[in-house]
Amino acid sequence: MSEYLKKISDYKYEIPIGSFPDMRVPGIIFMTKTIFNKAFEEGAIKQVANAATLPGIVKASMAMPDIHYGYGLPIGGVIATDWQTGIISPGGVGYDINCGVRLITTNLEKKDIESRKDKLLNTLFNNIPSGVGSTGDVHLSESEFDDLMINGTKWAVNKGYGEDEDIEKTESNGKYEGANPDKVGFRARERGRKQIGTLGSGNHFIEVQIVEEIFDDKKAEILGLEKGKITIMIHTGSRGFGHQIASDYLEVMEKAVRKYNIKLPDKELACAPIQSKEGKDYLEAMAAAANFAWVNRQIIMHRVRKSFIDLFKVSGNTLGLKLLYDHAHNIVKKEKHLVEGKEKTLAVHRKGATRAFPPEHTDIPSQYKKTGQPVLIPGDMGRYSFVLVGTEKAMEESFGSSCHGAGRVLSRHKAIKNAKGRSIESELKKMGVSVKASGTRTVKEEMPEAYKDVSMVVDAIELAGISKKVAKLKPFLVIKG
Repeated sequence: MSEYLKKISDYKYEIPIGSFPDMRVPGIIFMTKTIFNKAFEEGAIKQVANAATLPGIVKASMAMPDIHYGYGLPIGGVIATDWQTGIISPGGVGYDINCGVRLITTNLEKKDIESRKDKLLNTLFNNIPSGVGSTGDVHLSESEFDDLMINGTKWAVNKGYGEDEDIEKTESNGKYEGANPDKVGFRARERGRKQIGTLGSGNHFIEVQIVEEIFDDKKAEILGLEKGKITIMIHTGSRGFGHQIASDYLEVMEKAVRKYNIKLPDKELACAPIQSKEGKDYLEAMAAAANFAWVNRQIIMHRVRKSFIDLFKVSGNTLGLKLLYDHAHNIVKKEKHLVEGKEKTLAVHRKGATRAFPPEHTDIPSQYKKTGQPVLIPGDMGRYSFVLVGTEKAMEESFGSSCHGAGRVLSRHKAIKNAKGRSIESELKKMGVSVKASGTRTVKEEMPEAYKDVSMVVDAIELAGISKKVAKLKPFLVIKG
């Protein structure tokens, strides 16, 4: 497949129109030669090209440097379709609707935790349900659950799970407008009501980290990041609720493809016109799942704060436990962008990609108007994560989008095979990382070598100019599902 790639620059490769049948726009992959040579799945090239055939797609089918093979659209994929004439595709969002990342800053240093880190790790693990099928202790009536789906983070804060400033520091204020509980099926409701405030499994995690390096002092100060201080990163999404909604609507979309006579190179890209009944129904259900995910991360953050307060026996204000930002990386958003010099309203699908809006953009918190939107990029549990900020060039190049993580290089099966006869926990311990998980299988699946070195991904993004590095974070306590 790589023979179809044309190098445009040191950070950009193109799949020209005509490389594969029915392409309406080119494919663009942001990556360096190093990533291409060391950590690139050839099958993902075809998925980028497949997406370029979708009705109403504009500019290009894109992928970030953490690209890897996914369902329909590759993980790391970004496509934008015309809001009036284009389609919406669940495969362009993924099963874990509004999987995203949240970062908390503190006044603490590692020495403040060192003597009681084991107790903190156990407290976090005990306070936050994790693992496959994990269930929470938030019990809601049907009407309360409807309220949660409609109002998102505001619902959680009103119920005592956090503070008013958490709302402003969450993408879209933690509320996707237009959510309609009536478009959510019975099975999704049943799964979702049991899993509010739970971490889940797989690559989802809670990490206690230390700010290891600052790249931009001024921006770091505005974001509340200081070298040597402790941060906590949360990565999870809409759990079984979002997964069930995706499954339900993929069935709907498969019928819609036939109904509207949409020609697809891959049935996993099943879709419907945005303005059709099927398209509107999915959008309203997806919005409910997005709001569920923001509530989920908000409640988990509340329990992280409680864990620290219980351990130190002081108030959260004393410890400086503040939300830096929360953003989605599996979602469709209605946004305005310039296309061929004209402003257009688009449905921007980001699947394993993060919004990266520039300084002064209207859709970022007032506190961050001078920095640009925070872009939180987790790596693997043995190395590091990064905080970046969005740029004007991202608006020009990638519909205001950036990468979302390191990107897998080993399948879960291959990772388990590579871990045979090894204690990944002991290896991590030697790296200064303590991990606690519901089972050893997850730790093996998520071993550091299963992922690209995230610094390669971040360097490619910075070279492309679509995000700028602010800080590097080093994990030392990790909760895995």
